[in-house]
Amino acid sequence: MSLVTTTMKKIAIINGPNLDRLGKREPEIYGRETLADLEERLRARVDQSRVELTFIQSNHEGELIDRIAACADELFTGIVINPGALTHTSVALRDALAGAGLPCIEVHISNIYRREEFRRHSLTAPSCTGVVSGLGLTGYEAAVDFLLT
Repeated sequence: MSLVTTTMKKIAIINGPNLDRLGKREPEIYGRETLADLEERLRARVDQSRVELTFIQSNHEGELIDRIAACADELFTGIVINPGALTHTSVALRDALAGAGLPCIEVHISNIYRREEFRRHSLTAPSCTGVVSGLGLTGYEAAVDFLLT
């Protein structure tokens, strides 16, 4: 007799500063869908009996760093992160991602390479497995799909 065990995968969807303003802040760049719309979209995409999605959003760098460490301690399968403006400024966030030891996909709703010069460099990307940029909220779906393969 063979026992089959199903391991629940746990993925954190982490959004940084100002992403709580999705749908309101610069909709010509970031679209009209809200963070709640994104959460609903991702929950509908996964088999919730096999994948647990945890949604985190904070405008505070330290809180994001604490939550990344908690994901590592709680043995998450991976992280999808949109660091927002911290992408371009936070060595501490970069170090937290590197130290977590988890597969991580960095996501940007807009194409950061078509924007202002300062947005074209990511301090956090070298600590990530991959980067998705410019696909709108669909980029989050691609990131989750990758982590589930």
